Amino acid sequence: MSPNPPEFISADVLAYRHRRARHQRHARLTVVLAALCTALLPAAAPHASAATHKDLFGNRLYVVNSGSGTVSVIDTNTNTVVGTPIPVGTTPAQVATDTLRGRAYVTNFDSKSVSVIDTNTNTVVGSPVTVGNFPVGVATDTLRSRAYVASGGSNSVSVINTNTNAVVGSPVTVGGNFPYGVATDTLRGRAYVTNRDSGTVSVINTNTNTVVGSPIPVGNLPHGVATDTLRGRAYVTNRGSGTVSVINTNTNTVVGSPITVGTEPVGVATDTLRGRAYVTNGGSNTVSVIDTNTNNVVGSPIPVGNFPLGVATDTLRGRVYVTNRNSNTVSVIDSNTNTVVGTPIPVGNNPWGVALGKPLQSANH
Repeated sequence: MSPNPPEFISADVLAYRHRRARHQRHARLTVVLAALCTALLPAAAPHASAATHKDLFGNRLYVVNSGSGTVSVIDTNTNTVVGTPIPVGTTPAQVATDTLRGRAYVTNFDSKSVSVIDTNTNTVVGSPVTVGNFPVGVATDTLRSRAYVASGGSNSVSVINTNTNAVVGSPVTVGGNFPYGVATDTLRGRAYVTNRDSGTVSVINTNTNTVVGSPIPVGNLPHGVATDTLRGRAYVTNRGSGTVSVINTNTNTVVGSPITVGTEPVGVATDTLRGRAYVTNGGSNTVSVIDTNTNNVVGSPIPVGNFPLGVATDTLRGRVYVTNRNSNTVSVIDSNTNTVVGTPIPVGNNPWGVALGKPLQSANH
């Protein structure tokens, strides 16, 4: 730390320090992305020059059908369902993928468990992993081999080792009531957990799996949360307020005023490349789009199906996938034009969570 009090540090010195810190963060992000690419590409294509684009990115979308107790799989190259629905637990809620290990983790709200799907074979592997009561949100940290599960009925977060699919350590008590959504920031080593009934967000250090600081006050009934690692932001949907709160993930403080969106915002996902956040408005049957550079809503809300809940972005193909709970469908949005493309994709009953998976495929020779 500088021996000089802050008021005696010149503006030029402060500006230099800010620039240096920003460059260091971007350098760390580059290292992270390079490490992931190094790990993924040899396994995906032993002879990369012979691999097609489709071979390296055989994308699949995993859709949780809470009313059917299954997971539907959509081929994002064709936007069609492939195979038969995968049976999981009772009232499955949300899903997160670990693309490096080829796994999808599905929370089973009424089973107190997490089902693990092999995304290369689209079959359940092993027995369900027991977690806390009423698990809802789940997020993975691929770099640290962990999955974080928010158990609303236990006011805690369970941590799963994604190499062994076993719970590690004791549940993390988050200090809020009914933890609901969770998102990770791999670069900063943090997990952000919305406490639905407390109107707060708790922050977990994913290196130590301990809570850091006090819960961050946001709006009424916070549900979804998504991070933009590049810009150092977390976006939180406040279902009871009809707004989105923005958290600076470098300081873990709220920045600016809440962003007004539609009625009953629930899900949120970011597209870091295009600088956008997509928010599902369950009560408005629309999706709002936020410019993450200005934190302003852009354009008119996008009409989708009946009571949209989950949302996932496919940055590579420029697509956004939205689950419509009461329509039993998935809507597809072109993220370059923010318009719906094609017809809604039929899935199972009451689709909720959705996540993009990229199973590794061998190259064509």
